[in-house]
Amino acid sequence: MTLEVHQVAATRPYPPRVSAFTKPFWSALGEGRFTTTQCGECHRQTFPPKLVCPHCWSDKHAWVDMPIEGDLYSWTRIHAAPAVFQPLAPYAVGIVELGGRIRLACPLVVPDGVPVIVGGKVRMVVMAFDDGPLFAARVLSA
Repeated sequence: MTLEVHQVAATRPYPPRVSAFTKPFWSALGEGRFTTTQCGECHRQTFPPKLVCPHCWSDKHAWVDMPIEGDLYSWTRIHAAPAVFQPLAPYAVGIVELGGRIRLACPLVVPDGVPVIVGGKVRMVVMAFDDGPLFAARVLSA
């Protein structure tokens, strides 16, 4: 499933370090897909993607698509931001649980008039900055 894209007319405030290993993740995100690694032995997914499975220590993995809908586990609004994020303040960040298996922290896209509720539904999106993609979760209306 292709992720919704939110254009951001700016450069990423804190661009990721892209390595030979993480390049497939960032390339897929740029194409609108949210991926991670799945262990070839125990078949568990991890996020962020990992070379070695933290569950069984296998170094066999494959890239797979992740669920893009989930629940908001926790969130906060940041007003006093570090200098690099100051132009974005205030902004919301949350911990999102996807597919009942993986929790990850990310920015939240909150449409006007939509309340942010712990346990509420979210959908992963791509924030397409001028210099590359980042991921975020859009809060869905109740």
